[in-house]
Amino acid sequence: MLKEFKDFAMKGNLIDIAVGFVMGAAFKQVVTSFTGGIVSPLIGLIFNADFKDLKWIVKDGVADETGKVVGEVAVLYGDFITNVIDFIIVAFVMFMIVKGVNATKKKEEPAPEPAPAGPSQEDLLAEIRDLLAKK
Repeated sequence: MLKEFKDFAMKGNLIDIAVGFVMGAAFKQVVTSFTGGIVSPLIGLIFNADFKDLKWIVKDGVADETGKVVGEVAVLYGDFITNVIDFIIVAFVMFMIVKGVNATKKKEEPAPEPAPAGPSQEDLLAEIRDLLAKK
């Protein structure tokens, strides 16, 4: 069983998937910092607030003695939109990478069409029989 697992784990496709997964996770961090540090503040200028902190308060909370708001119920749509932007950027870049890889792959030449098959032996014998029958 251990040998089978080793053979499975060392297949090229599995290693490629693992490398792609690690690179994708690292790329997601870059995209998250891009949207959080660059995109969100620029969009936040429109709303005069930190875009990621935008929310719709359904029920107001009460400030406790430390000044922390307790009991607030809010829809955090700014955070959601930031995550959607992250997803769109990652999905677009992955699409472009896959498209680029597919373009660089050696295109398979279409298989040549087989030469038209001549008449079979039975067809030739039938033709000879028909010619002999005419004479």
